[in-house]
Amino acid sequence: MSFKITVLPEGQTFEQAPGQTVLDAALAAGLVLPYSCRTGTCSSCRGKVVSGEYEAGAAPERILPPEDIAQGYTLFCQACAASDLVIEAHEVHMADDIQIRKMPVRVLALERLADDVMSVTLQLPSAEPYLYYPGQYLDIILQGGVRRSYSMASAPFGMHQVSLHIRHMPGGLFTDHVFGAGETQMKVRDLLRIEGPLGSFFLREESIKPIILLASGTGFAPICAIIEQMIAHGITRPTVLYWGGRRPVDLYMDKRARNWAAGLGWFNYVPVVSDARPEDGWSGRVGFVHNAVMADFPDLSNHQVYACGTPAMVDSARRDFRAQCALPAEEFYADAFTSQADVLDLEAGSRP
Repeated sequence: MSFKITVLPEGQTFEQAPGQTVLDAALAAGLVLPYSCRTGTCSSCRGKVVSGEYEAGAAPERILPPEDIAQGYTLFCQACAASDLVIEAHEVHMADDIQIRKMPVRVLALERLADDVMSVTLQLPSAEPYLYYPGQYLDIILQGGVRRSYSMASAPFGMHQVSLHIRHMPGGLFTDHVFGAGETQMKVRDLLRIEGPLGSFFLREESIKPIILLASGTGFAPICAIIEQMIAHGITRPTVLYWGGRRPVDLYMDKRARNWAAGLGWFNYVPVVSDARPEDGWSGRVGFVHNAVMADFPDLSNHQVYACGTPAMVDSARRDFRAQCALPAEEFYADAFTSQADVLDLEAGSRP
């Protein structure tokens, strides 16, 4: 049977049909709650159940601290109502012309950005514009309905094209195809099927607060799209990009980020490396990337933070920025992608 779900504080209601999660039911009703991975491996869809019965699944106990669960918090991408519910969650207001669609696309270009990172440019159908917020992602739909999620690394400039940054995970069903050799390798003009845009990670342009952009590894992809959007729209709010990698080679578009910093008066760039080797000759910042932010900005009370990377990095930043730097909870926006260790299929659910 269906159950009625009421969302506080705005009072919207929607019906959850049998087999749906709270998040899926909200999206089907045109109500966008915050979300990212949809697999229970991040906490972007964290929200509170005020009243009612529900099945939480196993994911919240792995992701959320015990005190959150005790207060009624859960992951709405996993929770299924067992009665009418009243929940607390903030609606994400999207433009009316941004619609989730399935469509065929063609591989337009392939470019190695690093030994293990490929830029894949897709040609989209020209009949209708593909509108999305920079920061969102799309699903590539493989045979048998298997999906792989990747953030869009370019802003929409009306060219019916979108670029992805894909990291090779050896043994992965899709990335082995992207990085393969001979007949097994992805080729220009290959056809793919996608669904998108998805996710609630995008720049809130209405704010005037300074911005911290925080990325680890290929978490740079949606951040890159956001920066392109800011440049195109003339957004000049003071912005600092912190990009972390294990070694300097992981900062695969370091030159582009340095060029932005050199040419944009409102933009600064801080690369951070956690595991540099002597042969790297690294003389820059070292350690965990979110700790570098805290060292430079001990007071984040008047900032917005946009973070993308592994769940461990995103969750650490969310926790520590709030607890130690006074960042308001509502000013932390995140997209966490699944790391290799989180899944049986090495790349499943990974992003970007």
